[in-house]
Amino acid sequence: MTFVVTEQCIRCKFTDCVDVCPVDCFHEGPNFLVIDPEVCIDCALCVPECPVDAIFEEGELPEEFADFVEINAELATRWPEISSTKDPLPDADEWADKPDKRQFLVLDAEQV
Repeated sequence: MTFVVTEQCIRCKFTDCVDVCPVDCFHEGPNFLVIDPEVCIDCALCVPECPVDAIFEEGELPEEFADFVEINAELATRWPEISSTKDPLPDADEWADKPDKRQFLVLDAEQV
């Protein structure tokens, strides 16, 4: 099993999880982070660090987020690795508790 970042990260991009990852499995997009399932060692250190509860073990992933397994795997091949904490997006606190953010996922910088 691997860990999966879900839609609660969209438009927030808190990076607390990145600092605790011993294998640098996170990748950064314009407004979202993903976990590379090929690199993740299933240590679970990132889960309690996420302030918006966006990270789940694949086997415990709520059904409404099932497509995020593929989203993480695909985008991890396209986005650069992130290995240290950065500031969250400027309006992250405003978006942190909002549901249904999937439509706001930005896949590349040209969409911003």
